[in-house]
Amino acid sequence: EKTKPESLELKKNKKNGAKRLDLSPYVFFYVSIRNLLLPKEIYFQMKTLFLLRHAKSSWSDPGLADFDRPLNERGIRAAPFMGEMMRRKGFEPAIIMSSPAVRAEQTAIAVKNSAGLDVEIRLEHQIYEASPHSLKQVVSELDDTYSCAMLVGHNPGVEGFILYLTGRLEPMPTAALAVIELNVDEWNAVDDGCGELRKVYRPKDEMKVIPSV
Repeated sequence: EKTKPESLELKKNKKNGAKRLDLSPYVFFYVSIRNLLLPKEIYFQMKTLFLLRHAKSSWSDPGLADFDRPLNERGIRAAPFMGEMMRRKGFEPAIIMSSPAVRAEQTAIAVKNSAGLDVEIRLEHQIYEASPHSLKQVVSELDDTYSCAMLVGHNPGVEGFILYLTGRLEPMPTAALAVIELNVDEWNAVDDGCGELRKVYRPKDEMKVIPSV
């Protein structure tokens, strides 16, 4: 008696003796046809990256190390204002990665709280004084379960990273937020020119429309 092909074989459930059909070949066939025929955007989930420069910091104590400088009054106002703006616009990163410098961490906390985000703030030492290449490395190590992430950092690294991802040179004053859509579905695929800059939100411009909090 001829043996049926493995893909069509009726397999017996060892526990109860019930028969079931192995559908794996058909699932594979369906996925293959879908990927060929359907528009890419239907099944391709792009990543979104929010790049935030820390809010304005204080220089009042000349003996304080750069790493330890806190936000000044202007920064203390601007950071929660930008978080509130994110809340209004529905911007909801699934994780926040921040430089551990005091001014950056304070910015990340203020933005998270005012945006109403229930997410982890992960302090990454590599972000402090980082080059665009270093920022790329930080982003590329993100878990792919995150479809949207925020990075809180410093200039000139933030501006350089925007240029690297999108080919656009954009001024990023303190507390400015850049929204970038990445044409990748895995963070480790981030590369030169893979992003599209949607918009840069600068606190000075936004406060003209909505009064500061």
